[in-house]
Amino acid sequence: MDYKTRHLERRIRSAADSFKVVLVLGARQVGKSTLLRHLYPDAEMFFFDSILDPYQVKTDPDLFLDLHPAPLLLDEVQFVPVLLSAIKRRVDLSPAKGRYFLTGSQNLNVLKTVAETMTGRAALLHLEGMTLQELTGHGGDKNWLSDYLEDPSQFIKMPRGVLSGLPSLQEVLWRGSLPQALELPRGDIPLFFSSYIQTYVERDLRLIERIDDLNRFGVFLSLLGALSAHEINHSQLGREIDVTPQTAKRWLFALAASYQWRELYPLYNNNIKRISGKRKGVLTDSGVMCHLLRVRSPEDLALHPSIGAVFETWVINHIFQLFACCLMEPAVYHWRAHSGAEVDVILELNGTYFPIEIKCSRNLSAYDLKGMRAFREAYPERRVAPGLVIHAGDENFLLDRDTLALSWKAL
Repeated sequence: MDYKTRHLERRIRSAADSFKVVLVLGARQVGKSTLLRHLYPDAEMFFFDSILDPYQVKTDPDLFLDLHPAPLLLDEVQFVPVLLSAIKRRVDLSPAKGRYFLTGSQNLNVLKTVAETMTGRAALLHLEGMTLQELTGHGGDKNWLSDYLEDPSQFIKMPRGVLSGLPSLQEVLWRGSLPQALELPRGDIPLFFSSYIQTYVERDLRLIERIDDLNRFGVFLSLLGALSAHEINHSQLGREIDVTPQTAKRWLFALAASYQWRELYPLYNNNIKRISGKRKGVLTDSGVMCHLLRVRSPEDLALHPSIGAVFETWVINHIFQLFACCLMEPAVYHWRAHSGAEVDVILELNGTYFPIEIKCSRNLSAYDLKGMRAFREAYPERRVAPGLVIHAGDENFLLDRDTLALSWKAL
């Protein structure tokens, strides 16, 4: 695959003008090192490993930096935490900006070390999987989410047009958003995801959380594939595979710390209840989800009973991917009333709620606005922006004066 412009490029360049160290975090295989090599082709790059230390960094990090002057690109820096202290000593002696560019795929380990050594010196940015705009060569352009958050009333009147040249929706969902999975022949996709999951569990995850029974953890992952885009009950989740709720929570925490899982807090009327209800969990890649569900092809996915959850997982992740374009990321929630009415995603920014429903359907009706209307009635005193229903059809159109049906092709 030829290099595709990423949304995060502009923010990385801007951060390098203001900070001495730039740290790009994200899941394995989302393109962190490729992005940095593209932006800074003249900088020397080093790749670190959890087992091998060919550069003797752990033995003498200062000597390593003496031999390799900045600017440097340092990949998977969580494996050499001692290097961060050495970098801190270097940057404290120089006012120069943009000297060290680091990547990491383990949020917990990297952030702990950075918080201890790099406070005020490092800019932290997150890279997600590829968006449709990036895939089609428009990663540097403005996007629908920025337009919607900036002026929702204008956006629902004049939304962006749909993208052309896209694969089928089932193909997009089945492949997910990891760059390598987007270019492989279909026949190699199952092997790619099998290798991705196996390598990830055996190497990365076990550095965060002790997992003695890999077979049981494999069953746990498969269960998460079936539960993605649903509310999570930790006690029930543990009972399904005969582990304690505490173990299930630890495993989910480890998955989240390595960018394989994310959770949306529920939105209630006050801040205390906001964090006390059930969270909605999603795997961070729909391709991984399809693999865990044992979906063999896009054609099989079209008939699979979980296609709605796969679509919702993909859309939620797509929204997070576009946060790379936001100067300030909105807060993200889901909402569910005791009556059963729900809104899949609520964004909150500048004191305004932005409701987004996700429907894997090509035919929408007034019934699909039930959750949106219930949400507005529940928050009459709050500012609620015009809403979106992201759907599986090919066109954008108004469902009512306050709600736009936005095609997945417009994302």
